[in-house]
Amino acid sequence: MNYASSLSHPIFKQIGETADRLNLETYVVGGFVRDVILKRPTNDVDFVCVGSGIDLAQAVAKTLGPDIGVHVYKNFGTAHIPYQDFNLEFVGARKESYRGDSRKPIVENGTLEDDQLRRDFTINALAISLNTKTFGDLIDPFDGISDMKKKIIRTPVDPVITFSDDPLRMMRAARFASQLNYDIEPDTFSAMMSQAERLKIVSQERITDELNKIILSPVPSYGFKMLFHSGLLKLFFPELILLHGVEYVGNRAHKDNFFHTLQVLDNVAKVSDDLWLRWAAILHDIAKPQTKRYDKEAGWTFHGHEDKGARMVPGIFRRLKLPMNEKMVKVQNLVRLHLRPIPLAKEVTDSAIRRLLFDAGEDIDDLMKLCRADITSKNMMKVDKFLKNFDLVEQKMKEVEEKDHLRNFQPPVSGDEIIKFFNLTPGPVVGEIKDRIKEAILEGEIPNNREDALILMRKIAHEKGLIAIE
Repeated sequence: MNYASSLSHPIFKQIGETADRLNLETYVVGGFVRDVILKRPTNDVDFVCVGSGIDLAQAVAKTLGPDIGVHVYKNFGTAHIPYQDFNLEFVGARKESYRGDSRKPIVENGTLEDDQLRRDFTINALAISLNTKTFGDLIDPFDGISDMKKKIIRTPVDPVITFSDDPLRMMRAARFASQLNYDIEPDTFSAMMSQAERLKIVSQERITDELNKIILSPVPSYGFKMLFHSGLLKLFFPELILLHGVEYVGNRAHKDNFFHTLQVLDNVAKVSDDLWLRWAAILHDIAKPQTKRYDKEAGWTFHGHEDKGARMVPGIFRRLKLPMNEKMVKVQNLVRLHLRPIPLAKEVTDSAIRRLLFDAGEDIDDLMKLCRADITSKNMMKVDKFLKNFDLVEQKMKEVEEKDHLRNFQPPVSGDEIIKFFNLTPGPVVGEIKDRIKEAILEGEIPNNREDALILMRKIAHEKGLIAIE
């Protein structure tokens, strides 16, 4: 099978000709080959040669022009060339062996066959020759093309050995299945289950990197269900596992909040590629197990789960090695506010809308996407009613925002200005004046502008016996 037509960019023939001059067997390998065959867009290209990948990279860079740089990583025997829209990675063919307490391999020089044997899955063990005489020829020793046609994820060798050697490959199996909508071959999935505990030797950063790729896949629930049923998810995300299950008192039950959460995540994925909005979907009900109560009149309740969930977000982000910055604050804010628009759908008041706009700030649009995604009832009349109510809320938001400009609200009069106006020292009085101005704006008592805020400031100051310094 020849794929020369898939390597139409001149860089591939250029690298092949350079490899011929150096008398190096050279191939494009791995994910790039898989994606070229699947016609998926990709810019990361891995090259393997039987010899020194660094020597090949340096020779290729010279043919590409004087301004092309090579980043050499001698410890890993690799080199990287950023070129046009491509990231070109070069390495010599190698074989690997592993110790039981580490996923870091012992590496030796090897053949192309050795290199393909060390690959995680058959669909990633494909190679296409770049040498002139065999340019475009596919080398597929493990029938990866057949697995692509069957849409299955399978390891080239015994999956128990594959996953024991490098347990991160189990996360990658779920990730590729989720990204490509493939099944994991039964023996391969059984090995994931038997080797799940081995994941404990993998750094949290690497686990989370794969998890985020699952979250960003078209239907992320698919990958999460594989992590759940394989036993991997409980090892690094126990809070999510606690959402699973249904409890009954008599014939009254609550929904399974684990599968509800996955449905909300999928719903968000249909309307947004934002990783952090998707994380908010994952965490929006995370505190329901801790707040679950049964009331004879009301049935199952989860009062306060939004506030407790928001308080849990920093701890979860810290443990999962997610960024402790404005991304975390956004997720925390969305979790805290995700119930707020629901009562507004029943009674839409300007004051309540102003407060929601003020509290949500720049996250208001994502908050409404999350709220819409949170409607997972099988009763389509109920869903339609909620969505129409949210339409009314969003229309009212638009009207109030155009009038009052409360998105990313900043007080028209700052604390420093109040201090200067009345020659005050920082203290509770300054905060009280600021809060009363803010409340007056949110309640619609004064417009959101500086002139009216200054008039109210002087009125409040007069009540307190403060004298302005003119």
